Amino acid sequence: MPSVFETVPAASAIPITFASKATWDATRKTLSAEGQKFAAASGFAAKPGKCLLVPAADGAIAQAIFGLEEESAKSRDPFRVGALPGLLPAGTYRFANAPHDARLAALAFALGSYRFARYRKADKPDVRLVPPDGVDAAELTRIVEAAFLARDLINTPSNDMGPAELEAAARDVAKRFGAKFGCIEGHELKQDFPLIHAVGMASTRSPRLIDFTWGDAAHPRVTLVGKGVCFDTGGLDLKPSSGMLIMKKDMGGAANVLALAQMVMDAKLKLRLRVLIPAVENAVAGNAFRPLDIFKSRKGITVEIGNTDAEGRLVLADALALADEEKPDLLVDLGTLTGAARVALGPDLPPFYTNDETLASDVARLARQENDPLWRMPLWPAYDSWLDSKVADITNAPSGSFAGSITCALFLQRFVETAKSWLHVDIFGWTPSAKPGRPEGGECQAARAIYKLLSERYG
Repeated sequence: MPSVFETVPAASAIPITFASKATWDATRKTLSAEGQKFAAASGFAAKPGKCLLVPAADGAIAQAIFGLEEESAKSRDPFRVGALPGLLPAGTYRFANAPHDARLAALAFALGSYRFARYRKADKPDVRLVPPDGVDAAELTRIVEAAFLARDLINTPSNDMGPAELEAAARDVAKRFGAKFGCIEGHELKQDFPLIHAVGMASTRSPRLIDFTWGDAAHPRVTLVGKGVCFDTGGLDLKPSSGMLIMKKDMGGAANVLALAQMVMDAKLKLRLRVLIPAVENAVAGNAFRPLDIFKSRKGITVEIGNTDAEGRLVLADALALADEEKPDLLVDLGTLTGAARVALGPDLPPFYTNDETLASDVARLARQENDPLWRMPLWPAYDSWLDSKVADITNAPSGSFAGSITCALFLQRFVETAKSWLHVDIFGWTPSAKPGRPEGGECQAARAIYKLLSERYG
């Protein structure tokens, strides 16, 4: 993917001037007399998200003026500049003055150039940006490439993104950076990872556990686990058609883990990385797992199936158990897990869970810094008893509708004992309606904030 960032001399690039309602009068007076008349005739008032292309005497574009929120605005969007690739004609541009945050604005500009074009021609914006002074274009390119990978994987429909195709995508990422790649399926999966096998056994596309490692074994161990449910019908507890409509995104945890892994390996962080992705399709057939079935997990915990649509925590449980056996310094899992998280926090603000106070503080700080929103939720011990089963050690779906995201996190916590620190993030992985820098469709969530965390700790 060619980078949106251009290295031509800044003087040859078309300037983008940022203005707000409060600064517009002063900005307008810097224009030529003709430019001022043109702006007045256009009715431009520097409203947030509005763009004015000011012509030069020869008809070329002299500059673009783009409206931003006031510096003091409480609801300021750091990614507002991400709308520009869809507003500007082809060309190379530069920031003539500083937006609220030049680094995030440049990142948003690049993220806003994304188009998903696998199945039909898309008008990809032919725009380039000269990086602002002091902004590391190579670092931003690294992040953008990984975000586009996550978006592409999530946006690909399930007929072309099943467990085998997800494995191929993971293999490509691993091969690019010289990681050691493995994949477990068939009898070995059924024997050693019974929950992963149970969820995926009804599909004609066989379930598997993707496993690759990278980095110096002497470095701190960081393990990433991503939910790879390539399509979720809900199983025998079948979803309604409206609930099934975007279930191609149910492998969003895996997509974002691969994006995060790519960032880490490309940056050559000083850590030993392991990536685990249980890749399955939760299908309906005569051999599908059933409500009230009981399976013995890899960890030895027996699990009663309270609901076949709570399958994500099952596949993650076996993968987390394997990860935990290595006693990693940091264990992170990402998954599109609960509607309860969306009810509580909406699609743009995933909850995260950890008992590590330092980790929680760092994640919250970096989520704000990177405009990659995350919100801490509690691993509330009093709700742990809600997971009790009368006939097994634990149920995957407590009765009742309360605290669904918390009980999911508590379920997963049962499978993590020896990791020095554990972080669980319940992402949505999807942008329901387009926003600046975030087109409608698959989205990279949590990966950028966690990458910055790892960069700070192991850079």
